[in-house]
Amino acid sequence: MQTTTHPLRVQRDRANETQPGLVDRFGRGIRYLRISVTDRCDLRCVYCMSENMHFVPRSQLLTLEEITRVAKAFVALGVKKIRITGGEPLTRKNILKVFRELGALDDLNDLTLTTNGTLLPQFADALQEAGVSRINISLDSLRPDRFRTITRVGKLEKTLAGIDAARAAGFRRVKINAVVLRHINHDEVIDLVDFARNRGLDISFIEEMPLGMINDHVRADTYYSSDEILSDLRRRYELVATTEKTGGPARYYRMPDSNSRVGFISPHSHNFCDSCNRVRLTAEGRLLLCLGQEHSMDLKRVARANPGDDAALRDAIVQSMQLKPRGHDFDLTTQQVILRHMNVTGG
Repeated sequence: MQTTTHPLRVQRDRANETQPGLVDRFGRGIRYLRISVTDRCDLRCVYCMSENMHFVPRSQLLTLEEITRVAKAFVALGVKKIRITGGEPLTRKNILKVFRELGALDDLNDLTLTTNGTLLPQFADALQEAGVSRINISLDSLRPDRFRTITRVGKLEKTLAGIDAARAAGFRRVKINAVVLRHINHDEVIDLVDFARNRGLDISFIEEMPLGMINDHVRADTYYSSDEILSDLRRRYELVATTEKTGGPARYYRMPDSNSRVGFISPHSHNFCDSCNRVRLTAEGRLLLCLGQEHSMDLKRVARANPGDDAALRDAIVQSMQLKPRGHDFDLTTQQVILRHMNVTGG
């Protein structure tokens, strides 16, 4: 298809018969790569990191050039969607260079971003011009005092300004992500959907994932299931299940009187491992084959041991598919075994 617009302005679903693609040992095709470009963030959300976080020394991070090189290797192997995450990815110096290079790839259908929104007034227009098609913005509360409690240091008005900037920039979709915690923010789910509907946004509610040790709450006590959220919302809205997908694990619902979609990411109540199509690259170059397991491959070592040899990098990625486990073992009733926090994993 010929177009004079940016190559990612129009979604492309054409098959690429010259690329065998990535398939794990359970027959799942891997088409989605999440890349954490930093573990650092300007917020300190209680479900994401400990209050006194020790960050990876910058010297141990993948360079921007290495991030792009690994991403291109995945695209050459059939990956069609890349999401840039962190930490807060927009705090990484010169990160627009990565977005511009990935946005120019003809075989990449979807370049997306997850952010806390605080820096979007500065970056939104440039991200859209670089080829970012969709953007997810974390927003767990609409109450300034509660927002600060959850983020430890955040100011609600900065994230709201970022949401406004994203809406004005013209991304194909803008979505709010809300991690819901019992007795902390579960009573705001209707307010958050109202907020999204009034602005033409999608919204996804996420069950907290037990990654890393935290002291702010007991995860088993604050767990609030997607089914409970759905029940709360149906007191106000008519919600109809759809088969829509955006490449990730969210289950979506529609409302007859709105274009906004309501999604649920439910690692506990509705395990989605059987259809997992994604892997994660950490900021220091570790390829995680599962969010809730430690199976991994050191792609930074492979890349640096084979400068200029992208075939070796692609071979390592193909081999890593044999390490991908069937699924995670999240269990809120047992002692936490995954020690890395979400900001290290890539949110």
